[in-house]
Formats: sequence, C-alpha cells, structure tokens
Amino acid sequence: LPGPTIIKDKEVFQRLSFLYQAVHCILRQNPENQELARFYCHTQKQHQPAAHVKTGSICKSCFSPLVPGVSSTLRQRKPHNQQCTIVRCLSCGFTKRFLSNPDNKLWSEQPKALLEKQTPPREGAKASGQTPSSVQQPPPPQVLLSRKGNTNCKFWTSQPSCL
Repeated sequence: LPGPTIIKDKEVFQRLSFLYQAVHCILRQNPENQELARFYCHTQKQHQPAAHVKTGSICKSCFSPLVPGVSSTLRQRKPHNQQCTIVRCLSCGFTKRFLSNPDNKLWSEQPKALLEKQTPPREGAKASGQTPSSVQQPPPPQVLLSRKGNTNCKFWTSQPSCL
C-alpha cells in the first residue's frame, strides 16, 4: 500500500481554502459587505504564487470575488460564430470570456479512446490456465512527443494520464 501523500506547503493550501470559504460565507450572509470580501480576495491573491494555484473566481482588476448573481453576471453569447460565456464584474465592469464549444467531446468519449481501452487477453494466459487478471503485463511504452520546431518545450506522453 502506498504511504500517505505529502503535500508541499500544506499551510498555504489551508490558508487559501479558509480565505475562499470565508469570502463566500461573508457574501452569503451579507451581499453588501463587498469591501471585506475584496480584502480577503486580495490576501488570497498574495498567497497564490507560493502554492501555484490559479484562482479564476477573483476579478483581476479590482480583486472582488466573482460570485454569479451577487458580484458578477454570466451571459452566453455567440459573437463571430463562436459560443462563449462572458463573466462581468459588477464592481468595476471587467469582463472575462470563456469559449464554450457545444460540439466538443472529451477524449474519453471518442470512439478511438473506447477502442484503445479494450485490450485483448494475452495468449500465454490461456495456455497456462491462468486468468488474464493474474498475468502481469508490462506497462505500455512511454512515447515522448514534442511540439514542432520547439526544442525548449514540455514533453507529454502519447496517452492521457487519466486513463
């Protein structure tokens, strides 16, 4: 059995979690208390680089929390034949755009992925009378790929790591 996982900068993650929960609790109790929520979000942004965590629910311009219906609005628009979600801060008017393609399918839902998930049983398992689950198969080879023409890039495996 694997041992317990060690989280680097655990205290920073706990502090960020506390500040995030405090902001939403404050806005739930009293939506007019924007200044205290903004102060907590500004403190959260200061701790963010140490933990390497992205906080997308905070306005980049005025550091207010982006809570739909309370401090921000969400709209679905289709400019230039690309559907997108627009988040607008009610404090400063800053907008964020997130593209949302309704035809997009996850890799795991595509037919190619379903075929790759199915692995036929090994022939040696049938001959020796062992079940396919008891035969230890070697791990698949990791093929490293790089982006075209870029030698200073991140490498990734040919298969997604989630499968």
